[in-house]
Amino acid sequence: MNQIKTQKLDLNYLLIAGLSALILIPFLGRVHLFDWDEINFAESAREMLVSGDYLNVQINFIPFWEKPPLFIWMQAASMKVFGVNEFAARFPNAIAGIFTVIALYHIGKKLFDKKFGGLWVMVYLGSILPFFYFKSGIIDPWFNFFIFLSIYFFNNYISYEGAKQKLHASLLSGTLLGLAVLTKGPVAILLFSLSVSVFVLLRKFKIRFSIWHLGVFTIALLLTGGFWFIMQIITGNADIIWRFITYQIELLQTKGAGHGGFFGYHFIIILLGVFPASLFALPMFKRNSDYSPIQSSFKTIMIILLFVVLIVFTIVKTKIVHYSSMAYFPVTFLATCFIHGLLNKKWRTPAFMNLLIVLIGLILSLSFILLTLIAHFKDDLLASGLIKDRFASANLMANVQWSGFEILIGFILLTGVILYSLFILKKRPTYAIYSLFLSSILFINLSLVFIVNNIEGYSQRTAIEFYKSIRDEDAYILPLGFKTYGHYFYAQTQEHNNPNYYNRSWLLEGEVDKDVYLITKIHYGENLMKTRPDLELVYAKNGFIFLKRK
Repeated sequence: MNQIKTQKLDLNYLLIAGLSALILIPFLGRVHLFDWDEINFAESAREMLVSGDYLNVQINFIPFWEKPPLFIWMQAASMKVFGVNEFAARFPNAIAGIFTVIALYHIGKKLFDKKFGGLWVMVYLGSILPFFYFKSGIIDPWFNFFIFLSIYFFNNYISYEGAKQKLHASLLSGTLLGLAVLTKGPVAILLFSLSVSVFVLLRKFKIRFSIWHLGVFTIALLLTGGFWFIMQIITGNADIIWRFITYQIELLQTKGAGHGGFFGYHFIIILLGVFPASLFALPMFKRNSDYSPIQSSFKTIMIILLFVVLIVFTIVKTKIVHYSSMAYFPVTFLATCFIHGLLNKKWRTPAFMNLLIVLIGLILSLSFILLTLIAHFKDDLLASGLIKDRFASANLMANVQWSGFEILIGFILLTGVILYSLFILKKRPTYAIYSLFLSSILFINLSLVFIVNNIEGYSQRTAIEFYKSIRDEDAYILPLGFKTYGHYFYAQTQEHNNPNYYNRSWLLEGEVDKDVYLITKIHYGENLMKTRPDLELVYAKNGFIFLKRK
């Protein structure tokens, strides 16, 4: 009997791993990498391969102290196998997705039962942004995964009785938190420490910690998270550590260029971006249940983590969508708690929640349907004069091919929302839940495959195709009037021996030893051509102007 149970359990893990790989790995390289973050990290990985310097993160072959190297190492290893391309840059996060859903199933099964674990996988992959980031080339999926596991093992530590179990939990928690630091920096310690501190405070300091176990946790954290910093000191690059710390402080205090936002920015992002899980999570903030101590403590620390993330990144002036992505774990856990109780007939869906699910689902699906019709009404939109920005208007003039099939993708989500409402009215919650989340998984996956590619055609593709076209030329490339990392990665720039290359004024006006390509947006480029008759117009397209200085 035990062998039968073990075999069944193994098949569940294999099934989840196989299905997640099937939906996460294909088509990773279908769309160009997006500025800034995706291209930024991929370029650092490419420069590691070119320079052979795997210790130092670089951009344009000068030190880049904003991020530690762990994720860049993953991308560099991937590029060693698959080549320098979009698939290789995104492949590590597809692996992160596979590991994440396996961990969700395992943790859900251990805390509750197999049904809970399976539901958590479905809820996580069936919510928009959590799925989306596994198809990206940004750092956060691995960073969040390490922090989440560190908190999970902390919860195990306070729940276990045996000294050996506590020792293992403290070792794993410290090591995983260290990996998070090595992935993105000390903000991992901030999120972990705040969450644990609030948890201990709520427990009125009744939690006992062994000094020995705290020592094991600390040593594991310092050795793992401090590995790169120690290597920098040994190799005489201690100044990079200071610059790294200074940047992290500035990031908390200042608003990044183009990355501002209103006070409730991240609350809205979580509500809409983690739909539909975000709405199913709402009842769990006040709903009590007959949970065991370990279940109850994990639920408490997940709620604390959620609010820590939202509050910290609300205080941080730079507003970027993925800054609050750590919240995906607690939100989907709370949603699964409610759904698990609902399907076990413990609870009913509140009327306000059903109304919000249908309302937001309709808004998202209908907005998406309108988006797929852009090719049909863009001429009228441009003629109306509603778009005041000339660059945005010129972007819309791009020749992007829409087959007409894309509109059906929006109807998949719409169908799921309609089926949810019908099954809820018929008091069949199981069919309602599965209809909504499975349609959402299909909707998100097809959108990433067929829609994002077209959207990219209106935004950056013109510039990226130009970078690729001059890849074999021995020339300098200088973007003017906007920030980009695209020319480094897609033109595959090499390290320049001439130190004047890093002098913007020299590239614009000095005695250059190579041709200089200038890439600008339409308003900036037109003004530049009026004052600089020595610049040759290569061509202008979709809001971009490409000039050459011989």
